[in-house]
Amino acid sequence: MSRAVEDQNRRLLRARDAMDRSYAEPLDVPAVARVALMSEAHFIRTFRETFGETPHRYLQRRRVERAMFMLRQTDRSVTEICFDVGFTSLGSFSRTFSAIVGESPSAYRSHSSPEAVPGCFTMVWTRPSSFGEAKVAAVD
Repeated sequence: MSRAVEDQNRRLLRARDAMDRSYAEPLDVPAVARVALMSEAHFIRTFRETFGETPHRYLQRRRVERAMFMLRQTDRSVTEICFDVGFTSLGSFSRTFSAIVGESPSAYRSHSSPEAVPGCFTMVWTRPSSFGEAKVAAVD
């Protein structure tokens, strides 16, 4: 691997870490691209090539992952959780959650309960797909 590729990967990881740390704050692609010291278009293109999804989709998935945890572990309302994880609209939160998880936040909460297993296992087991789309049931 060339030094330029290593440097680019390091900057992309720095940007992804910034998204992980600040997922609940209002983030936009130009701001995260600045963290990676790249233009917006180049950042989106190289992020997708490196991580398999766009920065925007990664941030949405990260927010939904955190919302899933909060729905399982707390009694807070779906609306409160929506705003806590960085969404600004309950409608877009519900739509995004349903697209990634395959069911509404309320339906997810109704059958989820806190698991008594190590957190690392729970995180791996409940993590949404990195491709982001829920599987659609085949119609016979």
